[in-house]
Amino acid sequence: MRYAYAITAALLAGGGAATFTMQQPSSAQVAQNAGSQSHGPLGGPASFADLTARLSPAVVNISTTQRIKVQQQQNPFAGTPFDDLFRQFNGGGGDDDDNGGGNSGSSNGKPQTREAMSLGSGFIISADGYVVTNNHVIAGDPNSPQSKGATLESVTVTLPDRTEYKAKVVGRDQAADLAVLKIDAPKPLPFVQFGDSTKTRVGDWVIAIGNPFALGGTVTAGIVSAIHRSIGSGPYDRYIQTDAAINSGNSGGPMFDMAGNVVGINSAIYSPSGGNVGIGFAIPAEEAKPVVDILMKGGRVKRGYLGVSIQQIDDEMASALGLPKNHGEIVGRVEPGYAAAKAGIQSGDVIVRVNNQDVTPDNSLSYIVANLPIGSKVPVELYRRGQKITVTAIVGERPPEDQLAGQLGNGNDSDNDGTPDSGAAAQQSKAASSALGLGLQALTPRIAQQLGLSASIRGVVIASVDSSSDAGSNGLKRGDVILSINQQPVLTVAAAAQVIADAQKAGRDTVLLQVQRGTQQAVYIGVKLQKK
Repeated sequence: MRYAYAITAALLAGGGAATFTMQQPSSAQVAQNAGSQSHGPLGGPASFADLTARLSPAVVNISTTQRIKVQQQQNPFAGTPFDDLFRQFNGGGGDDDDNGGGNSGSSNGKPQTREAMSLGSGFIISADGYVVTNNHVIAGDPNSPQSKGATLESVTVTLPDRTEYKAKVVGRDQAADLAVLKIDAPKPLPFVQFGDSTKTRVGDWVIAIGNPFALGGTVTAGIVSAIHRSIGSGPYDRYIQTDAAINSGNSGGPMFDMAGNVVGINSAIYSPSGGNVGIGFAIPAEEAKPVVDILMKGGRVKRGYLGVSIQQIDDEMASALGLPKNHGEIVGRVEPGYAAAKAGIQSGDVIVRVNNQDVTPDNSLSYIVANLPIGSKVPVELYRRGQKITVTAIVGERPPEDQLAGQLGNGNDSDNDGTPDSGAAAQQSKAASSALGLGLQALTPRIAQQLGLSASIRGVVIASVDSSSDAGSNGLKRGDVILSINQQPVLTVAAAAQVIADAQKAGRDTVLLQVQRGTQQAVYIGVKLQKK
C-alpha cells in the first residue's frame, strides 16, 4: 500500500451536480459582482486592487464554539501527597467530591467536557444574510476523534468592518463539505454570486480571500493548476487545484475568477508540514451551487447509491487483471440488500462503465452514480475473471454518512479447514512464496483470534515478508491476511500456490491480492512476481 503526504485540512469534497443556472437573488440589492463579463481581460492583470475592493466586503470570518468530551488521564497519584499537584496540571479541582476519600475527584479518569473554538472563512450570497462556508469549519474534521464527540454551541460571523452577528445553521452536507448559515442584519448586506466553473481553464488567474491563521481579510492570487483533481478525500473528489496561497483558516472562503465570479470554495491544502506549499484545492462552483440551493431551502441533498466499496486500479492491478490503465474501479465489498447486490455485482468485479459513462480517475464511479436519478435503471458494464458482462442496477438513495461509516466488511464467508500442505503441494507453496516474496501459512482459528479477526475471515496469513520484494514495497506485513489472488478465493496455502502457478504459466508478471489487515476494510493490491 503506497502512501502519499497526508492532507492536512478537513477534506470531504464534491457533492451532487445538477444543471447549472445563474440566478439573481430575490432581493432588490445588486451583487458585488453583478454585471461582470464572463471572461476577464487577456494577459496578466496589472493589479488586483480594484477587484479586491469590490469583492472583499462580501467575505466574512467565521468562528465557532464547541463542547468536546475528552477522556481525563487517570490519576496515578490518587491518595498521595502529589494528588493536588497532578490535578492542578490536569485541570482538576481543589476539593474532592468524595469528602476526602482518597480519590482525585469525580473527574479522575472520566470523560470531561471542554470548550473548543474553530476559525474559518465564508462569503455572503444574498443581501438578506445567507452565508456559505465549509461544513468542517462548523463541524470539525469528520476524521478527527475529537470532532466525533463535539457539540456545536454557537457560530459567529464577523464582517470586514468587524461587526459581529450570531449565525443560525440553515443546512449542512457532510459529503459535499458545505454549510449554509443565516445572519440577521439591520440593513442589506453586500454579497457575491457563483460563476460557471465549467468554463474555468487550467492557467486562468484566480484570487482567494479569507481568514488565514485568524489574521482577518487576506487576499492571495495565483492560477488554476488543474481541474477535476482527485485527492482521495471522499467519494466526490472533483477539485480545482490552485497555487494561490491557501492556509489554515482559509477554509470556506471564496475563489474568484478575474470577472469577480465565485468559481470555487477553498477547502483543503496538500502539505507535508501543514503550511502552504502552493497546492490548494477548492470545491468547484458547479458542484457547490446546486447543494447550496437545496440547503438554503432547508432541504436534504439526495444522491444515487449502488452499495459497494470501491478502489481505484493502479498500474500493477491493471497488469494483473489484463485491463487498460486508468479505466475502471474494483469492487471491494458489496453491501447486502442494496442495488449492487440485487443486480448480482460481486466483490472483485471491475466496473468500467455505468449508464454509458466511462469510469476513470476524473469521472469516478461514486461521482457518476451520485448524479443518477434515484430509482432509475442503468446498465453496469464490468469484468469478472476476465469476462466482460453487463448487469442492470436500480439506483438507490445514498444513506446518511454516519450510517455508512459503520458499514465495514469482514471478508468472505467461505469455509477453511486449515489443513496443512504437504508433499508436492509443499514444493509448489514454496515456489509461490518465493515468487511473491511472502511466507504464507494457513489462517487457523487460533491465529485469527490472536490477530483480532472476525471468525468469518477466510484466507492465508502472511508469516514473513521479503523487504526487497514488490510486496514489501507495497506495505504488506506479517499478520496481513490474503483473501483472494486474481479474484479467486484462497482458503489454503496450496490454493494460493496454484493460482500463482497458473498466473506464471499464463505469462503474467503481476497478480492481484485482496488483503485484510485487522478490522480494516479489505483492499486490493497489485504485486509484481519475482523472477526465479
